[in-house]
Amino acid sequence: MSWLMAIFMGLVQGVTEFLPVSSSGHLALLQSFGLEDIHDRHLFFDVLLHMGTLVAVCVAYRKDLVEMLRAVISLFTGGRGGGAGQSVSPSKGRLAFMLIIATLPLALVIPFRHAIEALGNRMWFVGIMLLITGGILYFSDKLVPGKRTEKNMALKNAVVIGLSQAIAVMPGISRSGTTITAGMMGGLDRGFAVRFSFLLSIPAIFGANIVVLFGSMSDVDWSLMPRYLVGVVIAGVTGFAAIHLVKMLVKKGSFGKFAYYCWGIGIIAIITSIVQAIIG
Repeated sequence: MSWLMAIFMGLVQGVTEFLPVSSSGHLALLQSFGLEDIHDRHLFFDVLLHMGTLVAVCVAYRKDLVEMLRAVISLFTGGRGGGAGQSVSPSKGRLAFMLIIATLPLALVIPFRHAIEALGNRMWFVGIMLLITGGILYFSDKLVPGKRTEKNMALKNAVVIGLSQAIAVMPGISRSGTTITAGMMGGLDRGFAVRFSFLLSIPAIFGANIVVLFGSMSDVDWSLMPRYLVGVVIAGVTGFAAIHLVKMLVKKGSFGKFAYYCWGIGIIAIITSIVQAIIG
């Protein structure tokens, strides 16, 4: 792997992980044009890139994470989780509970994960999913802004968002776009829908990669580690910037502008699939 490839993959991971454009869809499309498949040849690097974006979202929402941790600790310490002179917000404990509920539907897709990954090799399928993602994003801007936050969101909101995240494991379906739209459909405040979606990505990214991380360490070319680390840093920095861009666009009601991009990439993917079928 070259330095340029490591930098490029860091950019792709950081930008597409949080922007509503489907990181899996982009990687599938790039690989169809001859990009090196890092998941097969550089699995350790692939996992590190995801960990880089995980750090980005943890930094972006560090206040929420600390407050939720205090709220959870207070459950086992008789309300003393906030420390000396620090109160614990009940709403943060409720937020932690809702995130747990929303994470559970991912268990439904575990038995099918290999079949789902295989769909990434079918460009026509990825293209159709990108077109659907575009439709979801276009629809999101038409929704009436809600007012629900962690203080009054319903259990069904967490369940619906969790199910949408499970559906978004399909290559070409944007996790952030689908979960944010599902939240706004349920009446969540626009800003809170983004915050809930990105907080929800933390257990999803961590759970999907932590086991693979240790399993892939036995087959690592350690001479490439400097390049890997550069890619990870770039993924983290661009991921952090992407999070704030999404927050700004959703607040302005401009989230749907990504629809046109997804439609364009989806059409390219379908055309690529047709051309490859003719040539092949």
